[in-house]
Amino acid sequence: MNIQTVGVIGAGVMGIGVAQNLAQTGHQVILIDISEDILDKAKYEIRNNIRLQSFFKKSDNSKTPDSILEKIEFSTSYKFLENADFVVENVTEKWDIKKGIYPQLDSICQPNCVFAANTSAIPITRIASLTKRPDKVLGIHFMNPVPMKPMVEMIRGYHTSETTIDTAKQMLTQMGKECVIVNDSPGFVSNRVLMLTINEAVFLVQDQVATAEDVDKIFKGCFGHKMGPLETADLIGLDTILFSIEVLYENFNDSKYRPCPLLQKMVDAGLHGRKSGKGFYAYQ
Repeated sequence: MNIQTVGVIGAGVMGIGVAQNLAQTGHQVILIDISEDILDKAKYEIRNNIRLQSFFKKSDNSKTPDSILEKIEFSTSYKFLENADFVVENVTEKWDIKKGIYPQLDSICQPNCVFAANTSAIPITRIASLTKRPDKVLGIHFMNPVPMKPMVEMIRGYHTSETTIDTAKQMLTQMGKECVIVNDSPGFVSNRVLMLTINEAVFLVQDQVATAEDVDKIFKGCFGHKMGPLETADLIGLDTILFSIEVLYENFNDSKYRPCPLLQKMVDAGLHGRKSGKGFYAYQ
């Protein structure tokens, strides 16, 4: 399958990263969100991200921010996805929001179009059940910041076909990425481990066992991690962390996934991490 046009649903942190990465690797991108204000902010963020990326990574000087942005169409309408070869959905980790998207995609997109859910925890088989093409639905869990991360977690749903897996691998190769394929389960591999680690780290701060700085310092100094769990939480977004843990708690009905009350309080207070300017740390 020749993947040329890719739809990206959701212009948050992850959607912006996916759209930018796709445009930088020569794809035509249609970035969809619910308001022009969100899309204008996305355009501004992508332009800034491309400039910042040039300081950390050698890039083709001919690929200016303007030339990359020209490959992205910004829209609030799903109708522009009718010729998309592939769609990546990146909306917030709330089932009530996600479940309204896939029937729309199913009715608009061409029959061979593949749907990839960039979700942290929601089962792919459950998402696929919303469509009439469950064999063409899979999970691709991109890592943040998307353009800088060479590896993704690919999730095979109950009905996902080998052809769909191969098509997704092809697109990822075009994006300069490798993948590890895992079977469907809430949280998959990465977030069943990571979300528990972050949640327990928040409990340590709540229980005054250690400060956020000292928790992160132990993980970086003792285990060689580039970022500690609470720095990682701020990067991902504390609201996203909370949503993901709630999904794990709901799906497994296991108390080990009980969200830390301090995490809930911080999200309620608008302390979402880097994207809000403050989480466990303060940002400019």
